[in-house]
Amino acid sequence: MTKALSKDKWKYALHTVSHPADGFYEIRHRGRGSVLVAIIFTALFSISFSVNRISASFIVNDTDPRAVDSFNELCTVFLLLFLLCVGNWSITCLMEGKGRLKDIVIAVGYSTIPATFCLFLGTFVSWFVTLDEAAFYYMIVGIGIAYTCFMLLIGVMTIHNFTLGKTLVTLFLTLIAMLLIIFVVLLLVNLINQVYSFLYSIYQELVFRS
Repeated sequence: MTKALSKDKWKYALHTVSHPADGFYEIRHRGRGSVLVAIIFTALFSISFSVNRISASFIVNDTDPRAVDSFNELCTVFLLLFLLCVGNWSITCLMEGKGRLKDIVIAVGYSTIPATFCLFLGTFVSWFVTLDEAAFYYMIVGIGIAYTCFMLLIGVMTIHNFTLGKTLVTLFLTLIAMLLIIFVVLLLVNLINQVYSFLYSIYQELVFRS
């Protein structure tokens, strides 16, 4: 636990932001990343998203703060993290990808750092901008999201040793895999509910007849 949260792990996560290709290469081949740090950064991303929706100025934000459920949003972010990582791992296994599941988790978690920083910064900036200056807010948030997507692209490409074209195809297939996982889970839940209803009806019939 101490080693996973060591100062070097935190510093290297920030180093990956400025040097994505080298950073993800070191993570894959020299084990310099940390799954726990990646999970913490993912949680911080969820917190920054909720803070932005709650606290950003009304000039750039029309969300009712009372309608924001931070815990529900945190669960949603981690569910998406799980689906993305499992979906990508399952697809890349079929396409001879070199990355392990832990490498994918680290790549996704570290990729959220720019978006997290820019959401916090954008929220702060929104308190001081006028309507005519709102473009600065949108620029900050847009840069953060764009760089997060760029890091994710470089991360997947590096840890699996794919070309750019193969990486784009992989990400598209990952999206399809995520939808299939959701479909199978919903189908399974529905089947379990039907079995439960059937067994419960039998139980009620037996109790009634006795």
